[in-house]
Amino acid sequence: MNPALISYGALAAAITLEVVGTTCLQQSRQFTNPLPTALMALCYAGAFYFLSIALKAMPVGIAYAIWSGLGIVLISVIGFFIFHQKLDAAAMIGLGFIIFGVIIVNVFSKSVSH
Repeated sequence: MNPALISYGALAAAITLEVVGTTCLQQSRQFTNPLPTALMALCYAGAFYFLSIALKAMPVGIAYAIWSGLGIVLISVIGFFIFHQKLDAAAMIGLGFIIFGVIIVNVFSKSVSH
């Protein structure tokens, strides 16, 4: 199988687990709620595992930029819709810049193997 495809699949799994873990972190109520706390720990461990797989064919800086950037955007969307946290215009513009940054890295950078 194509190493780039494996890397991007692993990175997608890492991002998904990190976002679920961060959502559980919010629900853990500062680690006083056991189930979300345990799920958070499992998701974060899984996220780092899949990130390590992505690093086999992707530079760490690029992988981390994509992982953290998309994680920020996705958890902000979850915060808005699920936790009813407000996003002002500056926050939305900043999140838009993050999305454009991830697109630029993936489309134009020679550091990412396609």
